[in-house]
Amino acid sequence: MPARRPRILLLNASLAGETGNTAVLLAHARRLLGRRATVTSVTLASTPAGDADNMSDFASLRPQLAAADAFLIGTGTHWDSWSSVLQKFLEDATPAEGTALWLGKPAAVVVSEHSVGGKGVLSRLQGVLVTLGCTLPPMSGLVLSRAAVLATHHNPEAARDFWCADDLRVVCHNLAEAAAGTHRWKTWPVDREGFADRWLKTPSP
Repeated sequence: MPARRPRILLLNASLAGETGNTAVLLAHARRLLGRRATVTSVTLASTPAGDADNMSDFASLRPQLAAADAFLIGTGTHWDSWSSVLQKFLEDATPAEGTALWLGKPAAVVVSEHSVGGKGVLSRLQGVLVTLGCTLPPMSGLVLSRAAVLATHHNPEAARDFWCADDLRVVCHNLAEAAAGTHRWKTWPVDREGFADRWLKTPSP
């Protein structure tokens, strides 16, 4: 008898809801994960302004969170932090810390940013998820910046060690592996030769 397909919940926590860059990342992730899992999606802010009257509250999401075997959370970067709708969601989730709602469930994170700040958002959000009770698969966090996208288009060789949209395949593969309990991990390309190169030039006198 074949094993049950894992259930993965995508949580769009972007202020822009379905119209932002995070939504594009999550739509791509849904296609990738859909090959191996049953995927459902929730958008916390259904309007670009994140109108509270159109925001999914934590209590209404509990059944979907409980039914999920794994999570993929996406957010934008706002003044070195995640979105206000995600902050409210996490605050409302506090009473569920360490319960079966989260305990042992794999979680991945994707962050969009304009230029800077996203890596701090990723690391802190992963820490919150672990504290709630989730587990983190290898290479299950990604920050995609406008700066990196422009750099990749301008000079792909120089940008080879930047996170890019293709790295989302690794994030989704490892999340699906963790959700299925198979653990056949993949890694994204790593610069093992030029990481210590000096790339700043000495200014002319």
